[in-house]
Amino acid sequence: MRILGISAFYHDSAAALIEDGRIVAAAQEERFTRQKHDPAFPTQAINYCLAEAGCRMADIDHVVFYDKPFLKFERLLETYLATSPRGFRSFKTAMPVWIKEKLFQKGVLRKQLGKIAGTRSWDGSLLFTEHHLAHAASAFFPSPFTSAAVLTMDGVGEWCTTSLGHGRGNDIEILKEIHFPHSLGLLYSAFTYYTGFKVNSGEYKLMGLAPYGRPLFVQTILDHLIDLKEDGSFRLDQRYFDYCTGLTMTSDAFHRLFGGGPRKPESPLTQREMDLAASIQVVTEEVVMRLARYARRETGERNLCLAGGVALNCVANGKLLKEGVFDEIWIQPAAGDAGGALGAALAVWHGYLDSARTVNGGDSMSGAYLGPKFGQDEIEQRLAAAGAIYNVLDDGALITSTVDSLAEEKAVGWMQGRMEFGPRALGGRSILGDPRSPTMQKTLNLKVKYRESFRPFAPSVRREDVADWFDIDTDSPYMLLVGDVLDRRRLRPNRDDEGLFGIDRLNVPRSEIPAVTHVDYSARVQTVHRDTNPRYWELLSAFKERTGCPVLVNTSFNVRGEPIVCTPEDAFRCFMGTEIERLVVGNCMLRKEDQPAALRQDYKDRFELD
Repeated sequence: MRILGISAFYHDSAAALIEDGRIVAAAQEERFTRQKHDPAFPTQAINYCLAEAGCRMADIDHVVFYDKPFLKFERLLETYLATSPRGFRSFKTAMPVWIKEKLFQKGVLRKQLGKIAGTRSWDGSLLFTEHHLAHAASAFFPSPFTSAAVLTMDGVGEWCTTSLGHGRGNDIEILKEIHFPHSLGLLYSAFTYYTGFKVNSGEYKLMGLAPYGRPLFVQTILDHLIDLKEDGSFRLDQRYFDYCTGLTMTSDAFHRLFGGGPRKPESPLTQREMDLAASIQVVTEEVVMRLARYARRETGERNLCLAGGVALNCVANGKLLKEGVFDEIWIQPAAGDAGGALGAALAVWHGYLDSARTVNGGDSMSGAYLGPKFGQDEIEQRLAAAGAIYNVLDDGALITSTVDSLAEEKAVGWMQGRMEFGPRALGGRSILGDPRSPTMQKTLNLKVKYRESFRPFAPSVRREDVADWFDIDTDSPYMLLVGDVLDRRRLRPNRDDEGLFGIDRLNVPRSEIPAVTHVDYSARVQTVHRDTNPRYWELLSAFKERTGCPVLVNTSFNVRGEPIVCTPEDAFRCFMGTEIERLVVGNCMLRKEDQPAALRQDYKDRFELD
């Protein structure tokens, strides 16, 4: 039994294929088209999934879409009517697209699937699942738990913005929902927009900016924007927002409340933006904490599963873990809309088809390494065709040479095995660096990633070493939990540094691993496991043997505005367009100084800013 799940037409389109309940493949369309957050029908992602499974569209038993278009249309229409005439401008913009395409999405999907099948229209079983059920299924069914509370939180699906479910065996019962326009995701996105970042893209920047600020506006938010109850339920005062009636997130009332209009994108950041970021982060954490406490009381469960875009807020997740509301937390690595493709497929397998579920002590995501991989012969052929100069090394020499480069504080592009599913690079498509270097963070941000200097980097650490460096001792394979660097690993700032505020705090070394230690001593930890990524684990082991440090800087292999690289050609282009000094693809080692000068590129302005 093969089931193909699809998410599309909003952002982060993706496809996922399961076979008899086993996750065979999953990937975002952006990785193939090279368009960040590509919302288009995921033709190339589907073709990849079919190839990975060794089948054709004719061999697919069910295709399932990750939300219900008619329910979403109902929500849009009711919202426009309820806010008339203020909502007319938004109504006028949206309706032609809905009438032309989205209202008849079933036909659009069949036509697109037919193109892949080589026919005019695909006539197989086409199913639809509700958006938040897809999120809940993506959270619970791949988790290592036989039963758990399930929280989903995002901007909005059809009507639902937050749901509490109870997962048991192969069943998820949705117990409570919060509906549009009351949305924690949209509240956070409103501050993303107001502080000058791009909605549905820059929320993680807001989270990274928060530790530079002071939570001065928390009470203002709680007094005016959100009516938060003890059980985590809430309502937003729509006078301060414009997402229902206009084409922006915040209203004039919002701007008056916070003393001015939104920051212009790419303009200098001020202490005000940092304080706003700190404030909305504190409020978000409080909402999540109250929802979690209620979920524990309501379900009686000791385990929690999370999905939806808000579940990518790894700072809130780390606070939740530390609070001990639940014994264990598992978060879907593709928590946003891309993961809805996988959740939709699993919802059909377990819910619609009532198939049994087996739990074997670990999750079923295969470390999130569910994307394309390339054999050594193919890697060499592709690199040679691109004009690359490389040496082929055996496994031991490859690890040794890479450790040499890292210990010399070189930036290393690292492309190995299958590509990751979800927004995080996890050692399959990563840029690596020495975390002990006090200049590595700035170098990677400004000279390699071409992004804002304030943004932190994550540490990869062997699972068996994590508790020796960070205040968490649990699995965090998907970089979705934040912990603090241990006290004994920290460096105390001198008196001159103690009084610094904002970005001025960036260049103060704070620990033995300053490149991955944020200004509040926090770190977005990835634990690396030998069974899911043996080569990356071996690299960390060799680096530890050489330096005494089992940690590496791990950031996604791309530049700002570019999707994470997928193919050897993508990796080589990014290598040649940035100041990455070494590239390791499979067993091929490339040195920048050996490459033809004519192949150098300027990647800095190649992609639209995120």
